[in-house]
Amino acid sequence: MTSQTPKFAAAFTFALIILVVGYFSGNSPAETSSTYIFPEAPAEQRASVSQDPPSNLLQDLNNAFTQLAENASPAVVTISTERTVRRQQVPSLFDEFFGRRGQSQPREREFQQRGQGSGVIVESDGLIMTNHHVIANADTIIVRLQNDVNLGAEVIGSDPSTDIAILRVDAQNLPFLEFGDSDALRVGEWVMAIGSPLSQSLNQTVTQGIVSAKGRSNINLVDYEDFIQTDAAINPGNSGGPLINMNGELVGINTAIASRSGGFQGIGFAVPINMARSVMESLIETGRVVRAFLGISAENVDDSMARALEMDRARGIYVMNVTEDSPAAQAGIRELDVILEIDGRTVTDFRQFRTFVASRTPGTTVRLRILRDGEEITKNVTLAELDQDEAPEVQTESFFEQFGFSVDAFSEEFAERYRLRSNLEGVVVTQVDQTSNAFRQGLREGDLITGVQRQRVRNMQEFSQRMEGVQAGQTILLQLIRQNQQFFIAVDL
Repeated sequence: MTSQTPKFAAAFTFALIILVVGYFSGNSPAETSSTYIFPEAPAEQRASVSQDPPSNLLQDLNNAFTQLAENASPAVVTISTERTVRRQQVPSLFDEFFGRRGQSQPREREFQQRGQGSGVIVESDGLIMTNHHVIANADTIIVRLQNDVNLGAEVIGSDPSTDIAILRVDAQNLPFLEFGDSDALRVGEWVMAIGSPLSQSLNQTVTQGIVSAKGRSNINLVDYEDFIQTDAAINPGNSGGPLINMNGELVGINTAIASRSGGFQGIGFAVPINMARSVMESLIETGRVVRAFLGISAENVDDSMARALEMDRARGIYVMNVTEDSPAAQAGIRELDVILEIDGRTVTDFRQFRTFVASRTPGTTVRLRILRDGEEITKNVTLAELDQDEAPEVQTESFFEQFGFSVDAFSEEFAERYRLRSNLEGVVVTQVDQTSNAFRQGLREGDLITGVQRQRVRNMQEFSQRMEGVQAGQTILLQLIRQNQQFFIAVDL
């Protein structure tokens, strides 16, 4: 088996030390604005110092990066997909001219839709990790190795809630990447991304950057978000490819970009490998993803809620509802309890909190530090297994990419931001693609969706149920509230 080892770390660290020493030793005191007096060195010593080459710093640093790329690239693959799509045929101009529209039955037309992404081999016997959205609904999946060999792939399992999928190809003794520890990543650490951006002809593209941030959530891409943010160049087609550290270890799966142009703008997101590895192991062992369950719904404490709860400042999350007979209910957690910590980790965002809980093994006991009526208390809660029927539905593709808009649970924060009554129920539109039909037909950020297809929508779960089975090409009727005025729009998806 071929794998990555930490052997580049020493060379890399050595090169960095030389850089720092070379930088400071190269700054002459005579170049500063102040005057300093030093003992004069012998002439021959001065000559030898001035004539010494600075060092092989740049070459050492260059070798570290090139060797890292050379060793990691063979484990990166290009994934091509194909699926059959059926759509109703639009009446021709000939039919329109002679008034024949509506006189004949609509005809369906089939065509092949192709997609392309990246993946990374994680075991020598052909196990490959990629994104769920790369292979979702595909009829055919072809994996192209670095040596241009094409192999058919089967899906071992896929998890839309984290956007991770596991494939297998029929091959042995393949090069693979070893897993790193994404929890140990530090902001500012150098990382490298490898993949096939934009087209197959650009496969094995290597880009380099740093870890810009960790723990990014509220991106509205998947249900469980804990993204690594990086400025390593990531473009469409990089999805599913590896993010590696300077030890040559796999630390993330590149998933998405934040961009106003659709291309690279220095903000990319990767699923942490610790999360992706847990999903992979669960899919292989059980055929599904096993997640833990606490049994609360909560919101972030903002300044207004902090004042209402007589808190000194906004911190933690406050419990809005406790599910009956859930682990939270059995542990005595109440509505308006403010959760400050879980297992010693400061809680700042409900989505991050929910992701952390879901990543635990059912049966695990977690320790919560809670603020209740001005006093801090501790509760130990034994987590149960999340019933998949209770799990929020997630579309088979990124919802925003599929329908042109994204939604989130309605809260007091959104009510204040979009000037809506706080006692309303529904889901709020948080983003609308200005090139989409949804935007052209009147949907705007801040609209509160209270109904879909003449059926009431009170929360995210009901919205997901109403949208289940809706496909591109259909028209849906949305009931909306904007600035406390109710109206309807029809959106051609």
